[in-house]
Amino acid sequence: MKNIRIAVVDDHDLFREGLKLVLNQIDGFRVVLDSPDGFQFLQMLESVEPDIVLMDIEMPRINGIETTNQALRAKPDLKIIALTMFSDTGHYSQMITAGVKGFIIKKANKFELEQAIQVVYQGGNYFSQETLQKLAFQYMGKTAGKEDLTSREIEIIVEICNGLTTQEIAEKLHISAKTVESHRSNIFLKAEVKNTAGLIVWAIRNHFFSVI
Repeated sequence: MKNIRIAVVDDHDLFREGLKLVLNQIDGFRVVLDSPDGFQFLQMLESVEPDIVLMDIEMPRINGIETTNQALRAKPDLKIIALTMFSDTGHYSQMITAGVKGFIIKKANKFELEQAIQVVYQGGNYFSQETLQKLAFQYMGKTAGKEDLTSREIEIIVEICNGLTTQEIAEKLHISAKTVESHRSNIFLKAEVKNTAGLIVWAIRNHFFSVI
C-alpha cells in the first residue's frame, strides 16, 4: 500500500518534532518534509512531493495563509490541513479562501489526526468538533452566478454552520425535523456539496457568510 507522504510546517520545534514522531508511528504515514516556517517550506516544495501538508497559521517570515496561497499556486493538487489553536478563529475564513481542506486543533489526539489526514487525502474536508463549535457566521448576501437560496434555506445554513443538529434547528425555527432535512438536502444540492464541512467551505468561499 502506498504511504501517504506528509509535510509538517510549524515554527515550534518541540511540537513539530513530536508531531513527526506520532505521524511516523502510524501505519501508512510517512513524514517527508518538515519546516519551521513558510519560506523554507516553499523552497523545499520545489524538490519534495507531499500528499498532505499540516500547516501552522501563525509563523514568522511568511504566515500560513500566504504560504498556503503560494503553495497551491505552485502545486494546485496539494492538500493542506491547517493546524490551529482556539485563538486562531479570526484566520479561519482566510485559510479556507486560501484553499485549505480542513482544520485540526493542535491538542487533537492521534486518532483524530489520523482521521483528518485520511479524510482529506481521499478528497474530503475535515473540521474538528472544536473548530466547528468556534465557527459562527452572519449572512453577507448572494454571490453573482449562484443559484438563489430561499430565506428559510439561509436561516438553516446559519444554524448548520453554528453546529446545531437537525432537531435543534427544528425547535429553534418552529418547524419539523423532517422539514429541516428537506431544506438541508436542497441546500446541499444547490451548493453542490456532500457534507456539513463542505457546506461551510462553500459558504465562506462564496461570501454567503463570514467568520465573526
